[in-house]
Amino acid sequence: MFKKVIGNDHSAASRPAPSLPEVHRQESHAVPTPAPSYGAQPAPTRIAPPATRNVLSSDVEIKGTVKFTNDLVVDGKIEGEIFSDGNLIVGENARIKAEVKTSTVVVYGKVHGNLTATDRVELKASAEVVGDIKAKTLSIEAGAIFVGKSTVGTPAQVPAPAKAPAQAPAQAPAQTPAQTTAQAPVKATVVPETPKQGTLLGTNT
Repeated sequence: MFKKVIGNDHSAASRPAPSLPEVHRQESHAVPTPAPSYGAQPAPTRIAPPATRNVLSSDVEIKGTVKFTNDLVVDGKIEGEIFSDGNLIVGENARIKAEVKTSTVVVYGKVHGNLTATDRVELKASAEVVGDIKAKTLSIEAGAIFVGKSTVGTPAQVPAPAKAPAQAPAQAPAQTPAQTTAQAPVKATVVPETPKQGTLLGTNT
């Protein structure tokens, strides 16, 4: 009987598998999403719309009173009155016969009437204004035609002169005792003289 001796096999199959390094897994920490709050939320900010500009084209004719809020560009014809707290621009083709009272007036065309502005009046080179102008500031370019009177700026108020205090009536100077004695009436006492008895010669007493 032969005994089979199994020796150490140095083949690759019999070698133990090399130990692999341990891999540490990093746990991802997810950030919890906050729950939506149903309470009062701040109102979104609103952007104010730009100021609107009204335009009257050259084929527009108006007779009467014109009122507007922001800006008005006139390139047509207006006869009557124009009132506003905004800005008025008179185009080159405009023909206006009206009393104008606005904040600012810029004239490129023709205006027959008085212009009253709380801020300023500008007359461009092509402007023609026949009437009086009253404004805080006035600008006239070379070539503009202006026939009328102008009042520019606000006159400063002159304080009223202070009234002089009322003067007391002059008193007569005090009289000295000597003057008083001299001026005082003197009372004289007249003593009647007693008749003297005379003795005649040759008369027995």
